[in-house]
Amino acid sequence: MRFVPALLVLTAFSATAIAAPAGQPSAGMTVGKAPAASEQLPRKGKVLNTIDASIYTYIELSENGKNLWIAAPTVAVKKGDTVRFSDGAVMSNFHSKSLNRTFESIVFVGKAAVEK
Repeated sequence: MRFVPALLVLTAFSATAIAAPAGQPSAGMTVGKAPAASEQLPRKGKVLNTIDASIYTYIELSENGKNLWIAAPTVAVKKGDTVRFSDGAVMSNFHSKSLNRTFESIVFVGKAAVEK
């Protein structure tokens, strides 16, 4: 079975010989700076109300003139702050057991941060 090691070497070589399309970084290569906060957290709104509960912070905010609730991993936020947040999963008629409250609609986001 001498062909097996040669096959492995040939396979490894062919995988490294494949280049990324022109203008694109190759796998594992970092180019330039990290994305700006606005790219990482594309949405933002002004905080109207906030409730801390276990591992989430529930935040009512105004985004583009519309009020909505988001739930984010615990974050220090207060009324009047501007918060940037990621897109997330919308849940309708979500009942929070810890708050004993049902939200007509709430967006569960991966991250929220106060804009400085």
